[in-house]
Amino acid sequence: MSIVKRFITESMKRTEIDEFLQTKLERAGYGGVNISKTPLGTHVVIYAMRPGLVIGRGGDTIKELAISLEEKFKLSNPQISVSEIEVPEFNASVVANRVSSALQRGVHFRRAGFWALNQVMEAGALGCEIVVSGKLRTERARFEKFRAGYFPRCGEPALRFMKKAEAHVQLKPGIIGVRVKIMPPDAQFPDKINIAAELPPQEEIPEIVTSDPVVVKTPQPEPVPEAAPEPVPDETIIATEISDAPEPVAEPEPVAEVVEKAEENTEEAKE
Repeated sequence: MSIVKRFITESMKRTEIDEFLQTKLERAGYGGVNISKTPLGTHVVIYAMRPGLVIGRGGDTIKELAISLEEKFKLSNPQISVSEIEVPEFNASVVANRVSSALQRGVHFRRAGFWALNQVMEAGALGCEIVVSGKLRTERARFEKFRAGYFPRCGEPALRFMKKAEAHVQLKPGIIGVRVKIMPPDAQFPDKINIAAELPPQEEIPEIVTSDPVVVKTPQPEPVPEAAPEPVPDETIIATEISDAPEPVAEPEPVAEVVEKAEENTEEAKE
């Protein structure tokens, strides 16, 4: 068998297993399956809203599924594990099954489409598109689209992150198809950059804990230096010292000399 035929055969087998589990686990809120081969056998992960209905009482339902997968689809030693869907609004299969079951109950297709679209967008999805096609109102088939949010149609984000699912419902006019495409909130786009995530993490400064009380000193204003006195010339200093000095006082003459001078003056006057 060539490589191309082998890939086609495996893809067809996966699709058949998906359709079989969807019809078998419709009440459990089936949301998809992931099949991977291991050295011990085949690991099958089933996503459902109510895992208890998939496991069954005492594990009877999951044992029957393992036997059916091994006999009908030739899976070697299937090991089944069940995972609960945390946010059903982000699962395209769950949303498509909700719309198809609403159409089967007789709900108008526009009301069912807008109801499912609002639920997905209120849950936080970036974008959603629901397409209902078939004989909706007349004998001629047509389709109706319900779209909201940021919804790229091509490129790597559309191929890598977009979740797709289809569901079919049989009504009186014919088969109605429901296609759902959801862009989850964790999708990464090359034209949207988070600056905070690009910056390197900053090192945290360790906190120093001391037992001594911390004294906070208020800053004191620095003293302004006084201007030095200008130098005075020497002449000014000498003049200041001389002018400030007290005048000399004449010493009084002795009394005997004063009397002798007075007698001499009188004798000269007589002559």
